[in-house]
Formats: sequence, structure tokens, C-alpha cells
Amino acid sequence: MRNRRVSLLDIGLDQSFDASMAFVQSTLQSINAGLPESIVDIDFVRSRDLDTVLAAFTAPCDVLHVMAHGDHGETPMFSSTDGKTAITLEAIGDYSADRGSGLNASAVLADGCKTGIGAWQRALRNCLHGEIVYIGSSALVGWHESTVFCSAFYGALFRNKGKGMTPAEQAWDAASRAIEAYAAITDRVCPYKVMVLEPSRQARLAFR
Repeated sequence: MRNRRVSLLDIGLDQSFDASMAFVQSTLQSINAGLPESIVDIDFVRSRDLDTVLAAFTAPCDVLHVMAHGDHGETPMFSSTDGKTAITLEAIGDYSADRGSGLNASAVLADGCKTGIGAWQRALRNCLHGEIVYIGSSALVGWHESTVFCSAFYGALFRNKGKGMTPAEQAWDAASRAIEAYAAITDRVCPYKVMVLEPSRQARLAFR
């Protein structure tokens, strides 16, 4: 299995998000346990510095996992619990355009409330360098929902060698399996959904 990179970005910046991110880190670290060589590299960012956060969005990786409150109002944004940090998707798109490179992840897991609705999908397409697998939620989610889904997602993502599959295809397969597992475990409809997003015309012009 090739070595893969997962970027964890905590913008929520409070105790519950810290607990969620610690859980994800420990899950990924346990996947590496006992192996002669690590199969997953973990990049972790928790910061209020705008440039640091924006740089994390555009760093190359297989999965970009963002934990934050999802604001689906007039301008979709990630925000912290205390309201002191807010990153709009418009700002991410502008930052990317200034540097000539959009999001470089094969898959993005937006772990926040209602990040899978149409407004988020449309706004995120302006930030894309190329086609990605996008995982967002269609409802309010918290610690329990995130724990159940993410443990199934990462367990499925690293379950085999993924021969013949691209990183995006592996993420799609893992997300689909995690959605099924969530429903089986909780006996409820999974609030997370998976889709493929392509760059908007604006992004294609900015990143060509």
C-alpha cells in the first residue's frame, strides 16, 4: 500500500472539536501501529492565523478533513465556537486564485453542520483545482455522529491496498461503505453524503 497523507484542520477550536480531532488522530495512528513503515502521514493544523489555515486548505493531500461549525447562510463558511475565527469559502477561493492553485486534495471531508447542501457545493467549486470527492453533511452533526462516521470511513479507506483505484475512487468507496455502516450501527439515516465536485468555470479560468 502506498503511503498516503491525511490533513486534519481544526477550525472549531473548542473542547468538543479537540476531542473529535484527537479521536481521528488516534484512529489514524492505530492504523500505522505494528507496521514496518507508516502507511498514512498525518498533518495536523489548529490555528487562528488566516494564512496558516488557508495554506492548509491548498496543501497536497489525499484527504483534507476539516472540523468546524458549518455556516450555510449567505456566504458558506467554517467558523470557531467562540466566533473569533471564520473562514469563508470565498476567501479560500480568492487565496487560491492569487496563488494559481486551488484545493489539492483528492477528497474533502467537511465535518460540520449542513456542509453538504447546495450552497456549500456551489461555493466550494470555485476553490477547486480539479475534480474531487466531497463529503458533507445534510443535517446538524455533533461528536457522536462524527465519531461513528469517521471511524467507519478511515477503517474502510485503509482496509486494503486499493490496487487499480485512484485516491479519489478509494475515498468514494470508503465514504459509501461508511454511510452504510452508519445506518447499520445507529439504525438511522446517515447525515453524511458523498458526491463528486468539479471546478466551476471561474475556478478553471483562475487555475489554468
